[in-house]
Amino acid sequence: MTIETTPPVRTLAPAARAVEVLGSDLTEASLRRYLGGIPGVDAVGLEQRAAGLGTRSIKTTSKKWALDTIIELIDLTTLEGADTPGKVRSLVAKALTPDASDPSTPRPAAVCVYGDMVPYAVEALGAAHAGAIRRAGAETDGHSGGVNVAAVATVFPSGRASLRVKLADTADAVAAGADEIDMVIDRGAFLSGRYGHVFDEIVAVKEACRRDDGTYAHLKVILETGELNTYDNVRRASWLSILAGGDFIKTSTGKVSPAATLPVTLLMLEVVRDWHLLTGEEIGVKPAGGIRSSKDAIKYLVTVAETVGERWLQPHLFRFGASSLLNDVLLQRQKLATGHYSGADYVTID
Repeated sequence: MTIETTPPVRTLAPAARAVEVLGSDLTEASLRRYLGGIPGVDAVGLEQRAAGLGTRSIKTTSKKWALDTIIELIDLTTLEGADTPGKVRSLVAKALTPDASDPSTPRPAAVCVYGDMVPYAVEALGAAHAGAIRRAGAETDGHSGGVNVAAVATVFPSGRASLRVKLADTADAVAAGADEIDMVIDRGAFLSGRYGHVFDEIVAVKEACRRDDGTYAHLKVILETGELNTYDNVRRASWLSILAGGDFIKTSTGKVSPAATLPVTLLMLEVVRDWHLLTGEEIGVKPAGGIRSSKDAIKYLVTVAETVGERWLQPHLFRFGASSLLNDVLLQRQKLATGHYSGADYVTID
């Protein structure tokens, strides 16, 4: 099966896209009407579908493909207050050479860091930085060997700051070389029904992702689903984030429990599927937080393939936000190659 790997070109600005979908002027009232008219989620049915997909198995002959695919979809992440330039350089070294004993091991799609750590990540990646490849005139989506730098922004993880601060946070990261921005929505505004406020912030952050050459860093919109309380809210927030111009919708910051869950990810994939049917546009999904084992990650691969199709199993349409997942995948790959499990010291300690 041949899969195209060039990300689609967007043809509409967020406001124009929203007006086209809403069929009316873009106002707080029209957003409220539209989002309020989205059918409610059958929670029991959703959880049953997720549970059923979670029991699917893959053939042994497909396991290496699955493990390699998981690696290619990982945003290898460090988001701690104690992060240092040295820790970021170590993270980059792991991304560039995940398994020194096996040069065929693919690289993760991105390293994900705080905005002030972006320059260190870019420097450590050197010619392997996806941004460097892009500037040289070659497209990259993660399969070409280039590693993206993703930066969390908009005062991650709380999002509690003025819009001016959030935009400066974003613009600084983009200017430093971030290829992708992971922003957080204002959950307080969303939960109080101020959908226009959330929409306008996403649009403004998207514009702050604009580079000097007119291209844009990809924008991942973090819903923080653990704070949205209901599946109905997750569905509405997903639609709102896409209407406002998000390239990805992301479950969580990883700082709130629960973080990524299979039912929530399934629901977000269904929104992406429905958006694609409505507009033809392809939007990415990123579950983040709590996905630590290959076994769990494979459940997500199956869910993606069964909900939106195998085409979404590529870096510009699906990511795992993770720090420890890569270690387990590497141990599983070594088990396939040698027939026995290696000790944990055979991979780097995060």
